[in-house]
Amino acid sequence: MAEYKLQTPLSDEDVSKLKAGDIVYLSGTLYTARDAAHKRLVELILNGEPLPFDLEGAVIYYVGPTPPKPGEVIGSAGPTTSYRMDSYAPILIEHGLKGMIGKGKRNQDVKEACKKYKAVYFGAVGGAGALLAKRIKDAKVIAYPELGPEAVREIVVEDFPVVVVNDTYGNDLYEEGRKLWAKQ
Repeated sequence: MAEYKLQTPLSDEDVSKLKAGDIVYLSGTLYTARDAAHKRLVELILNGEPLPFDLEGAVIYYVGPTPPKPGEVIGSAGPTTSYRMDSYAPILIEHGLKGMIGKGKRNQDVKEACKKYKAVYFGAVGGAGALLAKRIKDAKVIAYPELGPEAVREIVVEDFPVVVVNDTYGNDLYEEGRKLWAKQ
């Protein structure tokens, strides 16, 4: 397992060097979106309409942050369970999405899309939302404000800590971990 510092947007070269289990510190712009926003984004793609942000090389963080306290950029910003985005993720990956951040496992369609179109799924530590929020330096709503915490935000992060769960080679950190424990 290796450690990397990467700047968004991510390239094919960036994600191709990553392997399941690698630790990555992301800096740059991420976008936040959960299932309601994902549904709308996919509808825009299917209707040939423009998206509120460029998917090419983008990383989406599955989060619905709490409101910020006075003087803070964002409230607690821990990852949400990723499987709710599984029906939408392959279409977004096909259209340029390079990374997703959440918690929990992904379905086979998402893993296959990661292999075919060179994308990765990162895991962030659930329950550490207050600590993760400290890595977010700026945040603004850019689409669907009526969704409240689930609105699409553009956030700027510095050394945001994640672990590669699913890489571009079909590896799955959760499956590898289960196999390792089964041997013991």
